[in-house]
Amino acid sequence: MLFRYPPQVRVWGGVVITVYRSGPGGLQKVEARESGCWVNVVAPTSEELHEIATLYSVPLDFLTDPLDVWERARIDRDEGKTFIVLRTAHRDVDEGEIPYRTLPIGIIFAGDVVITVCMKDVEVIRDFLGGRVKGFSTTRHTRFVLLLAMRTALLFLAYLKEINQMTNKVEKNLHRALKNQELLRLMTYEKSLVYFTTSLRSNALMFEKFQVQEGLRMTEEDRDLLDDVIVENRQAIEMANIYSSILSDMMDAFASVISNNLNVVMKLLTTVTIILMIPTLVASIYGMNIDLPFQHHPEAFAITMGGAVICCIVGILVFWRQEFL
Repeated sequence: MLFRYPPQVRVWGGVVITVYRSGPGGLQKVEARESGCWVNVVAPTSEELHEIATLYSVPLDFLTDPLDVWERARIDRDEGKTFIVLRTAHRDVDEGEIPYRTLPIGIIFAGDVVITVCMKDVEVIRDFLGGRVKGFSTTRHTRFVLLLAMRTALLFLAYLKEINQMTNKVEKNLHRALKNQELLRLMTYEKSLVYFTTSLRSNALMFEKFQVQEGLRMTEEDRDLLDDVIVENRQAIEMANIYSSILSDMMDAFASVISNNLNVVMKLLTTVTIILMIPTLVASIYGMNIDLPFQHHPEAFAITMGGAVICCIVGILVFWRQEFL
């Protein structure tokens, strides 16, 4: 029985199951299993997983493991099938708590067919579907993995630059911030950097095993590409570590800045309160039913208010010289 899904089964953040094959005009959708095709699986149901496992004779855990968000990057081989888990960066605008996360992508070599499994429609897969990856062919499985790894490393670098730009914008607001909102935003970026660092290190370990894995045929060009992938991944790790260190120090520094800004405001309010107490004190005294200076003078009001204003001016000058204002 041929594996026949319509080009689009249903939408759940993307296409659930689609089959592609490289042709003269680029990547083309096909409706049946063909030699050298690529089966892209996104957020499949349990029934679809069992059907794919039966059709391509792959262990079911090869299909279910990439659906676990915490699955680590690794490479495995069982029943003649090669299974690779690669962690990639993912930006989800709907998840405001942590805008940047990482997700696992499962890659399975099942004979002359390559299968990719992911719980969401990720950007690196869309790059291949959109024809933005040069040298890609569904018939060259090893090169497909290397190109996917390269696009993943470049995506990590791009998102790291975005996080750095966003933290710079937050930093400008922090200079005059009095609340914790900006610090909480920085905390979300710090969490993203932790996810990035952990996933990149996991990918690095997988690349080391990839170099010595049996059953993978690599040409000299593929080995050069693997070396480039390792270099880009190492650069992403270093950038993530640097940004994480800077962000952590920045949060500590600006926590003190926010506290200091609040102290400045409280000091200003206290100074204003003391100055305003002077005319209030004078008015309270002259509201008593006792004999007071100047109370029978025709200019009593002007004299008392003038004295209060002079006392306020003196108080302002004293506070100004003491740098309270």
